[in-house]
Amino acid sequence: MNVISPRSGTAFILRKGQKLKITDPEGEQVSDFICFNLNDTKEYLSSGRTIDYAETIFLTKGHPFYSNRSNIMFNILEDTVGRHDFLLTPCSADTFRIIYGDKNPHRGCFGNLCEALKPYGIEPDAIPICFNVFMNVAVNGESGKIDVLPPKSKAGDFIIIEAEMDLIVGMTACSAEMSNNYSFKPIGYSVIENHDPAI
Repeated sequence: MNVISPRSGTAFILRKGQKLKITDPEGEQVSDFICFNLNDTKEYLSSGRTIDYAETIFLTKGHPFYSNRSNIMFNILEDTVGRHDFLLTPCSADTFRIIYGDKNPHRGCFGNLCEALKPYGIEPDAIPICFNVFMNVAVNGESGKIDVLPPKSKAGDFIIIEAEMDLIVGMTACSAEMSNNYSFKPIGYSVIENHDPAI
């Protein structure tokens, strides 16, 4: 298993048909996940289209995830948690300045993704809303108010996705205090080939 250190990020290629297992090794740790079409990076994961077609904000096993061009980028095959977020933007230096009042803010998941995706030619303005794996966001149905709650993930919980096209993947171990119940931890991930027997 590959490990993303606390408050850092990575990027890699995931080929069509490959599976990706994202693991929370210690529990209550979010991973911001984004992907782009390897062959045309102007095609990217779309929160709006995915939520629209699924008719729910709580995406889990069985849901396809769509691009801005309404093509399926990946599907969730397994999910031991069942609660993730696809509403909120990656945390950034501005997040920590505006929400937390930090004077010398961390660059956050946005900054980590910018660095990780730069070798693939993806500029900061091209990074959209991420699928925030294990993030627990509650929405009040009457007022619309949102609350960021501790993740429901426990040590060893995971999701498995399968790529429906060749992807450039960006992932983080989230840097925001509130998202991770005020403790920064690593995130694990493993790429699984089609012929690998057991997951």
